[in-house]
Amino acid sequence: IPNMKIVLVSCVAKKADIEEGIKLPAKELYVSPLFQKAYAFAESLNPDRIYILSAKYGLLEPDERICKYNESLYSKKVKERIDWGKKVLESLKDKGVDTQNDEFTFLAGKIYCKHLIGEDKINNYSIAYEGLTGIGYILKFLNSKLNANENK
Repeated sequence: IPNMKIVLVSCVAKKADIEEGIKLPAKELYVSPLFQKAYAFAESLNPDRIYILSAKYGLLEPDERICKYNESLYSKKVKERIDWGKKVLESLKDKGVDTQNDEFTFLAGKIYCKHLIGEDKINNYSIAYEGLTGIGYILKFLNSKLNANENK
């Protein structure tokens, strides 16, 4: 496929209220408005693929079934974040993604992007939340994008 369009959506802390050991598709496990709006926006971009960046599992397919967990990249040491980034990049390559030439859109905070972009990593990207700090601003951004799409 010439230059696929790929959207990477980061996980969120708020998960579905399910019992331990129960598995849900990743896109249904994350239940915060932030994730739901980010995922809807990701779909509105009509990408070739959407993946979820999980602090615990690395790269997830939206329908991949996983258990609830409580992990964040924010609480990991730098080396763990670097290793996480390597694992995600390996997973992308295993799925036939060309990290040098495919077009990536990050719907994720800086910490989720940092160890995935740069030389020998993801080259061709945009960070949708660039310059936005705080969930309120990100939600406002997503709402305006989703409303604009509805009004097309």
